[in-house]
Amino acid sequence: MPQRSLTVHVECHSGYRADERPRRFHIGERTVEVVEVIDRWLAPGRRYFKLRGDDGGIYILCHDEAGGWEMTLYDSGRHPPTRLSST
Repeated sequence: MPQRSLTVHVECHSGYRADERPRRFHIGERTVEVVEVIDRWLAPGRRYFKLRGDDGGIYILCHDEAGGWEMTLYDSGRHPPTRLSST
């Protein structure tokens, strides 16, 4: 099965670099505030962020250093047996 991702609009905190970390993101008309950056990691040309949203969901957003953002994973947390770890 091919991997699918969802394009999102991300607003970031800019510190020592532009787009340092996501503060909120928009999926269509829906806005999700980031309440916690759980983890972050690098891959060639990409930066990943594992986030907790104000809706209780866990998200993984990927920033392509060419400028685009995409959501690669979402877990609503409403089904405990499949809940992603927050650590």
